[in-house]
Amino acid sequence: MTQITEIKAFSKPLLNNLQKLGVHTTQGLLLHLPIRYLDETRVVAVRDLRQGESTQVEGVIVHAEVTYKPRKALIARLEDETGQINLRFIHFYPSQINALKEGSRVRAFGEVRQGFFGYEMVHPTCKKSVDDAQLPATLTPVYSTVAGLTQPNLRKAIGIVFKQSEAGGIMAAAFEETLPKHVYAFPELATFPSFFTCLDYIHHPPPSANLSALENKTSIEWQRLAYDELLAQQLSMRKHYVKRHNEKAPQLAPSKQLVSGLLKAMPFALTGAQQKVALEIQNDLSKPYPMQRLLQGDVGSGKTIVACMAALQAIENGWQAAFMAPTEILAEQHYNKLSMWLEPLNIEIAWLIGSQTKKQRNAAMEKIADGSAQLIIGTHAIFQDAVVFKKLGLAIIDEQHRFGVQQRLALRKKSPQQATGKGDITQSLHQLMMSATPIPRTLSMSYYADLDVSVIDELPPGRTPVVTKLISDARRDEILQRVRDACAEGQQAYWVCPLIEESEALQLATANDTYEMMKEAFPELMIGLVHGRMKAAEKQAVMATFSAGDCQLLVATTVIEVGVDVPNASLMVIEHAERMGLSQLHQLRGRVGRGAAKSTCVLLYQSKLSDLAKARLKVIYESSDGFEIAQADLNIRGPGEFLGVRQSGVPMLKIADLERDAHLLDIAKEQADALIKDYPKAVECHLSRWLGNSDELIKV
Repeated sequence: MTQITEIKAFSKPLLNNLQKLGVHTTQGLLLHLPIRYLDETRVVAVRDLRQGESTQVEGVIVHAEVTYKPRKALIARLEDETGQINLRFIHFYPSQINALKEGSRVRAFGEVRQGFFGYEMVHPTCKKSVDDAQLPATLTPVYSTVAGLTQPNLRKAIGIVFKQSEAGGIMAAAFEETLPKHVYAFPELATFPSFFTCLDYIHHPPPSANLSALENKTSIEWQRLAYDELLAQQLSMRKHYVKRHNEKAPQLAPSKQLVSGLLKAMPFALTGAQQKVALEIQNDLSKPYPMQRLLQGDVGSGKTIVACMAALQAIENGWQAAFMAPTEILAEQHYNKLSMWLEPLNIEIAWLIGSQTKKQRNAAMEKIADGSAQLIIGTHAIFQDAVVFKKLGLAIIDEQHRFGVQQRLALRKKSPQQATGKGDITQSLHQLMMSATPIPRTLSMSYYADLDVSVIDELPPGRTPVVTKLISDARRDEILQRVRDACAEGQQAYWVCPLIEESEALQLATANDTYEMMKEAFPELMIGLVHGRMKAAEKQAVMATFSAGDCQLLVATTVIEVGVDVPNASLMVIEHAERMGLSQLHQLRGRVGRGAAKSTCVLLYQSKLSDLAKARLKVIYESSDGFEIAQADLNIRGPGEFLGVRQSGVPMLKIADLERDAHLLDIAKEQADALIKDYPKAVECHLSRWLGNSDELIKV
């Protein structure tokens, strides 16, 4: 792959600016694709202009002045044979004043707007007028850029690569096909142009090009590149899948005593879905290569008991299991629940969180190091360098998308060394990742293609559906009465606020203020307050009081989004619901409806709603199915925000769209494994073009 520093025609400032843009190779430069286009191939007469259109006019400046009311601006009036239009500049330089003097003939490109004195263009791009023969032959591409790198310079740099490739040599390699021809033999792909043709068309589209198809990336040229990108992602993920199957991991035989002992003591039977995924995990753990399985299930579907069974399989085989959660509240919930389940089985559990005293932490670390602690439960404190495991075989990561790639990698490095005749080799961990945010099908196929996925798609019997109500903040008094009535009947309630304390930027209800207001409104009730800035001991004390039923109303931030399980809580009020994401609202709603009582979730909203807020609230009101909500969330937010993959190590798609290009993803998935097996060199070339080094940290 040719580095841009090898292109002699590139000046040092240009190279520096391209590198600031993240472009280091000719391939990277060619795949820095336009975000939109300008049609500068024609000049439109002033009389033919239409409001809202972006177009180009040419004429003579008949008047120009700098005005100071209502604000400073440069106004120039351009006239052609058919009429006049004003060019207005609020920010301008002396050079622009000189260029727009009376009598100058110029071309201006911009959006036509209705001004005080007829049509105008605000901040159009202006050029000295040239002959018609010198009009551009193609649409003008517009690229994302950085300060110091102008559009003309960026276009020129890309043009140089095209020009030098036509002369052959090292540049030509940037346009070569990376994959064998039969890859594009599918009927849906058969009409795809060559890689060179696609790039040439996208960077230099003819005037006849369908502008809408170009900018929406639905033209056949964009679709070819989208397919190549999706295939690269599939190849990368499946390569990691194959590589994992060649690594060593402890073979953990199915549990004969501990799991059956656990299930016999349970007051409930596993659902069919729980039994199915438990068997999938059991089979994975018995293999000689590391399990990497994603266990997903809706709020309250019973993932914890399945994870506990996996931990017992490791423990019965003489290995340690670690159970990691993203927050101390969730970690403590797991610790309390698993202690209750496992102490009768004589399982030694260690508890490790960041807010422990040094003495407590050292005692826990001692047990972990000598192997007496069989199950270790905690937060990110588990994977700190100082924590040494005697024999860690299984890592269970709850709400895995909340951990960054480096954190997951740190835990993976806790795996022990295995002595062999040829020296020590690293023994890999089994990993079970859990998520209560269901993953839509296209995301599962795309971003989780290197994992095995289990789904608990059935809720335990006896769960009452939660009624969701959308209520304007103007009716707050009614909601306060509903809280009073629920608590009077012996039930408990949550009141969730988005911020801890007052913010000038976002004038939202705050937990501290709401707590004081609630104490005033309900003097007869015991009210608790929980938020993320409280000390762990304080949070634990409040949660213990609420869990025991001594506290009737809990005012909290979204720190209670996961892990809080109080069956007697039947009412939840969420302030400023319009500000929250769908998955967060669904998670919060899942804190109620855990007992037999009829449960309600009230979404309080401010009256002036944006279209996005209306769309979110409509989805959460109409559906309680986590998969439907997740799909809607994906459509609204896009995969980057949905997954939090900005810090996860997963290569993001720049061209392909999972919803628009789902049919291409199906084909890419079908082709990936065969290409890895039969064309390894071509696969490496394709990955080098599309991912560079960005696939090194995928799914650790």
